Amino acid sequence: MDMRRLPDALLPWYREHKRDLPWRRTREPYHIWVSEIMLQQTRVEAVKGYYARFLARLPDIESLSRCDDDELHKLWEGLGYYSRVRNLKKAARIMMDEHGGAFPRDYAAVRALPGIGDYTAGAICSIAFSLPTPAVDGNVLRVLSRLRADDAAIDLPATKKRVQQELAEIYPADCPGEFTQALMELGATVCVPNGEPKCNACPCRGFCEGRKMWQQLPVKLPKKAKRQEDRTVFLLRCGEHWAIEKRPGKGLLAGLWQFPNESGHFSAEEAVAWAEKKGLHPKNVERSVDRHHIFTHIRWDMRGWFLEVAAMTQDFRWLTLEQIDEQAALPTAFRQFREEI
Repeated sequence: MDMRRLPDALLPWYREHKRDLPWRRTREPYHIWVSEIMLQQTRVEAVKGYYARFLARLPDIESLSRCDDDELHKLWEGLGYYSRVRNLKKAARIMMDEHGGAFPRDYAAVRALPGIGDYTAGAICSIAFSLPTPAVDGNVLRVLSRLRADDAAIDLPATKKRVQQELAEIYPADCPGEFTQALMELGATVCVPNGEPKCNACPCRGFCEGRKMWQQLPVKLPKKAKRQEDRTVFLLRCGEHWAIEKRPGKGLLAGLWQFPNESGHFSAEEAVAWAEKKGLHPKNVERSVDRHHIFTHIRWDMRGWFLEVAAMTQDFRWLTLEQIDEQAALPTAFRQFREEI
């Protein structure tokens, strides 16, 4: 397939069929950056509300750089992958310290910011600054794999690098941001990842070489099996108050609030013994509930024990449910237990 045919096919289609998304109504780099980070691993419809709330509270780089971590995590609660929002704040501080509080306008400086990889840097620079910098993610790799019947594994770094170089040669100088978004839109709405692509609606159907091979494309490397861990979660209630604690500042779910938990699956007797050892004086084992949560490289199989206790020790922070909902960012792994209360 001749890659030079892509802009002429995609751009008119995009202008007619693009979705009206809030981050497409601006070229403000801060807004585009926030949207691109939120959209990583998250559906568009889910992001819309978070995007509006985040910008209402943190409208610029300076306010983000100064935001309290607990409040920042609360704004992000439910989106998951909390390292994304921690890197947003780190990058905002760098921009305040090294760029005069402004967003850098060249690719290398944008790419050097924490949490920004090749794709995000390409998206920001092309959309906000009209630079011909390709933004190549899984959607774009899937589209080009099918258009060209390319059987190279798309999760190989060499494949991504080659595609970036090939796209750079055809990026339209007069509308690079539109071309970036047109490729994204095609992958999100037509050449979809799950289920049959909508080939009859595709502006590239006349020259797509992989149309009849879509079930085999793109090629991906075999996934490694996720490591599995058993955990016991303690839902400790003393009157109207429930125990939570903050996770360590580094590692998985760093700095977020959680219900106390331990490795392994505890029996009711073991859960009571654990609470006794903590000086909580358990009065009653109310019930248990089993849940699981899947991270990128690990699966937690969790057993939650609801325990009524007589003492509120200083090992934990004790809050009412209303206070937890208002003040504490519970990651999804633990939020599902909150929803059981």
